[in-house]
Amino acid sequence: MGSHAIDLITIGNNFGTAEMRALWDDKARIQKHLDTEAALALAEGKLGLIPQEAAEKIAAAADVNLYNIEDIAAESARLRHSLMGTINALERQSGDAGEYVHFGATTQDIVDTGMMLQVKDAYAIIERDVHIIMEELASLAKAHQDTVMIGRTHGMHALPTTFGFKVAVWLDEFIRHAERLAESKARIFVGNMNGAVGTYASFGPKGAEVETETMAHLGLNTANIGWQSARDRFSEFGNIVALISGTAGKIGNEFYNLMRTDIGEIEEPFTEGEIGSSTMPHKRNPALFEGLASLTPPVLKAVSLLHESMGTEHERDAMHWRQEWVALPEISIYISGQLSILKNVLDGLTVRKDRMAANLDRQAGLIMSEKVMFELSDSLGKQTAHAKVYKLAMTSFEQGLNFGDVLKADPEIAANHSDAEIDQWLNPSEYTGLAHEKVDQVLNAYATYLQGEA
Repeated sequence: MGSHAIDLITIGNNFGTAEMRALWDDKARIQKHLDTEAALALAEGKLGLIPQEAAEKIAAAADVNLYNIEDIAAESARLRHSLMGTINALERQSGDAGEYVHFGATTQDIVDTGMMLQVKDAYAIIERDVHIIMEELASLAKAHQDTVMIGRTHGMHALPTTFGFKVAVWLDEFIRHAERLAESKARIFVGNMNGAVGTYASFGPKGAEVETETMAHLGLNTANIGWQSARDRFSEFGNIVALISGTAGKIGNEFYNLMRTDIGEIEEPFTEGEIGSSTMPHKRNPALFEGLASLTPPVLKAVSLLHESMGTEHERDAMHWRQEWVALPEISIYISGQLSILKNVLDGLTVRKDRMAANLDRQAGLIMSEKVMFELSDSLGKQTAHAKVYKLAMTSFEQGLNFGDVLKADPEIAANHSDAEIDQWLNPSEYTGLAHEKVDQVLNAYATYLQGEA
């Protein structure tokens, strides 16, 4: 049984996925430590620092299923050391090769490298989901490339846009997120194996070779210099996740607002039997949208905590280091939950074109005031046209009159423009600018990205 929201069996799936949680549990953490110890032993065996036979025995013993995790936890608690329980257990399991376990390494070599392996696994899930979401966004943008809706600024009706244009903005963001994920791998996926203060002293002259060989076994890159006191790689991971989460949360909040009863332009996937309220049977609440938006703040707070580790003192300390043990699992689990929700939402989203069309007419033509102003500016001048249209728009708004009727009743406008011309000015579908073309541009950028990935 858990005590943190991400581990509670009743609500844990609101905060993350079982797939991601499994990468950060005790079993996974210890296995990564064992993997690192095995890679170290094999590297040292190859380089002649320890007997090859001993290295192979240690590697064979590096399977978490051979151990009782509660026993390891109890020993670690008794020794007041986070790794000694694992080291001692591996030493015993390795038999006569046990003397060569953890040879020359320091705790942080193992824990840092093990955690980097966990981050790499988490990264793969995040990257996979980002690619799925991009595909869903691209399909949605294309399907609604010309679905006209009201654009809103400062929460108020502004000018016509298209739903496809709105979605394409999000797709463009996700393309950049995917590029960041790809570009950062070489910098982030780097291990550490260099001894107590990072100078390789315990490994002797072959220290750098030991590190390189160890990382080769683990599929990690080798640093130019030890990073026990340089925590920017984990922080970079956190920063990228924060950006992805920020976009996902924004989408959730936007959908939440567009689903409001008074707007009703979209609706989240609804399952028969789903309960919106324990007391109001009619409610179909935006539960998924709320969940999607709700996970960005904890991601951002966890990333802020992760940045605390950047202040490591001297060659290392545990005060800052341990912030990563809290923050990295939380960041990974929260973003997994958020991306899972977003995939579900995009896959089953209902787009209410009828409500979008109705909302375009809510202000009886006023949303086309900019178009009218520019049409009149040819004869009146832009500033004079603005003043005239402003006065007529305020009359329309304050007296509840149709904007087209007010325009047609103005003697100066009526003298120079027909009713049919004014009606054409007030057609929202004729004033979406380059929305169609810009959606195409983003879709082409996405296709180019995919070609680069192939």
